[in-house]
Amino acid sequence: MADKDNARRSIISAAITAELARQADAGAEGFDVEAIAAAVDAALDAPERIDEGKRPSELNATNDD
Repeated sequence: MADKDNARRSIISAAITAELARQADAGAEGFDVEAIAAAVDAALDAPERIDEGKRPSELNATNDD
């Protein structure tokens, strides 16, 4: 469970960091809390990363189905 909590916090942290950087680059003089919340919400709702499977070099006659 700790790994899942750490992964969730990492996602939240990355979303906040990216949104604050975006706002700073746009020249904002304050923080748009609603935009930060939307960025976190979008990051948490993102589909989980799909395993890519095997690379062609990893295939052989027994596992190339």
